[in-house]
Amino acid sequence: MSAQRVVLVTGGNRGIGRAIAERFVLDGYRVAVTARSGEGPEGTLTVRADVTDAAALDAAFTEVEQQLGPVEIVVANAGITKDTLLMRMSEDDFDSVVATNLGGTFRVVKRASKGMLRARFGRVILISSVVGLYGSAGQVNYSASKSALVGFARSLTRELGGRGITANVVAPGFIETDMTAELPEETQKQYKASIPAGRFATPDEVAGVVTWLAGDDAGYISGAVIPVDGGLGMGH
Repeated sequence: MSAQRVVLVTGGNRGIGRAIAERFVLDGYRVAVTARSGEGPEGTLTVRADVTDAAALDAAFTEVEQQLGPVEIVVANAGITKDTLLMRMSEDDFDSVVATNLGGTFRVVKRASKGMLRARFGRVILISSVVGLYGSAGQVNYSASKSALVGFARSLTRELGGRGITANVVAPGFIETDMTAELPEETQKQYKASIPAGRFATPDEVAGVVTWLAGDDAGYISGAVIPVDGGLGMGH
């Protein structure tokens, strides 16, 4: 029964990560989330971890393994932004975003892969962004960290594809979250005008794609980039 599998979602206490965790719970999976603060949705095990801290992550994984079992599906979702134009971007603005969004994915997936190799089964799902391949002014750091996930998933597929492990990237566009809700009305209008679908996505529309990738129907898909962006990034 695939639904009995153990899932870990990083940054599962809010936004897209929370919606993903909720959907896995709904589908009957055993779900843990990492959070720096706050709690994951009802029915999940929340473990404290900052994805930039390998020791804390290791402890979090150990706790999940003891309470739920080995992690078979990992969703690397935790991410931060520090948007500013390149000329104004500090070393820290760049380094901290890359350390969290790319380095955090490296640490989480490396730790998860041990159990996956033993089980000869694994689903690695990396949450990227439409701007990873489409680009976005003021987001050199974020865009670079998110596009790097594509090379990460494809290299991982070549390394572990023969062991029953898949690695895929989901690239959401504009999603209705607290972050987009804070944008001025006029800005939201402009964004929607550039999206063929004419609207932002709901977090649940991203979650549905993630749970599908984790399931048996997607067992032969690996190294793919699946956009959930209403057509915004077509061809990128």
